[in-house]
Amino acid sequence: MKGIIGRKIGMTSVFGTDGNQLACTIIEAGPCVVTQVKTAETDGYTALQIAFEDKREKHSNRSEKGHFSKSSSSPKKVLREFRDFSPAKSLGEAITLDIFSEGEKVDVVGTSKGKGFQGVVRRHGFSGVGEQSHGQHDRQRAPGSIGNSSDASRVFKGVRMAGRMGADRVKARNLKVVKLMPERNYILVEGSVPGHNGSIVLIQK
Repeated sequence: MKGIIGRKIGMTSVFGTDGNQLACTIIEAGPCVVTQVKTAETDGYTALQIAFEDKREKHSNRSEKGHFSKSSSSPKKVLREFRDFSPAKSLGEAITLDIFSEGEKVDVVGTSKGKGFQGVVRRHGFSGVGEQSHGQHDRQRAPGSIGNSSDASRVFKGVRMAGRMGADRVKARNLKVVKLMPERNYILVEGSVPGHNGSIVLIQK
């Protein structure tokens, strides 16, 4: 697996080689630095810990400064792990957009937008209890019965009801890399990416 940490900038559109207009998401990806190399002998598994975006030293504690000093890098805001990273990287080495190429497919992981407390119609797609009519009162968007036909005398786990919606980890799969802009560390991927503008995302292959 190969990957990089980025920040969602927003959306735009570009014209493809066939002349069709493509909706794309702009992601500022990297540069990232390798801050720890984990091996099966020392940690039980192989992985790379990479860091993204500088952090002011006065906002870092002594343990963080000591950790980043091992890789000769300044304190960073975001740390993530990528298991079985390929190609191999050494401690302190930089990871940039050159690990990707235009036209290949990638997965983008992000945190979806939070929607707050929502009812069953919006959260689960319930259709309601029929058309609004005289005498129906206010049951149009009600969830209906949450019980069951057996003699359980309780509500089973997993029953779809109203509750908090969004703010979940979401992976968008097989998004095409439309364009790379190394001079600005921008990568354009086709389609939408989970999360609000300015949120942290992971791009992985």
